[in-house]
Amino acid sequence: MRFPKLNQVILLLIIAEFIIATGDAMTAPIFALFVTQDIGAAAYVVGFCISIYWATKSILQLPIARYLDKNHGELDDYYAIIIGLFFTIIAVSSLYFATKIWHLYVLHVVLAIGNSFVTPPFYAIFTRHIDKNNEGFEWALRSSFSLGAGTAIGAAISGILATLIGFRVLFLLNGLLMFFGWVVLIFLRPWIIPRGSPPAERIFIERPNR
Repeated sequence: MRFPKLNQVILLLIIAEFIIATGDAMTAPIFALFVTQDIGAAAYVVGFCISIYWATKSILQLPIARYLDKNHGELDDYYAIIIGLFFTIIAVSSLYFATKIWHLYVLHVVLAIGNSFVTPPFYAIFTRHIDKNNEGFEWALRSSFSLGAGTAIGAAISGILATLIGFRVLFLLNGLLMFFGWVVLIFLRPWIIPRGSPPAERIFIERPNR
């Protein structure tokens, strides 16, 4: 199978998400153990944290996406990702310092707010820059590499690291990996399409025949 050449935007988005997904997968499997064993809370707290996160994110990302769609050009999308991911990094890393149940709830609200600013513009930019005639492959590559491989690697080492260095340090490592993904996204700026670009240029990036 011949591997298609990816344009710069798709490549950077996939690499950044791979790094971020790896960090997330390092903490997701041990979060319940952290809450029950380290914090000393009941198991229902884990469920409440997840519910708080998804309820907040599901409500907020709709008006955020609507607002971003009304502003043609990608600068607002780009800065929404950068700012949202910054708050996500702060929330994840701050779990290292959590000692009370209400700390967990507040940090999951902040995490949801951050991801509400990241998710809609990420999909929007990916969709606009996806290579024509490779749409299925590039979405599948994102799923297999960014999410699939990243999650598999992070989950595989999470238990080992939790045993060696403890639960809390994993949250700092997660935040560190997210920061590296954030840095990768900084390099997207030269290819972000400004307001007023012709519609054809806003959908696909031109690339040489291969």
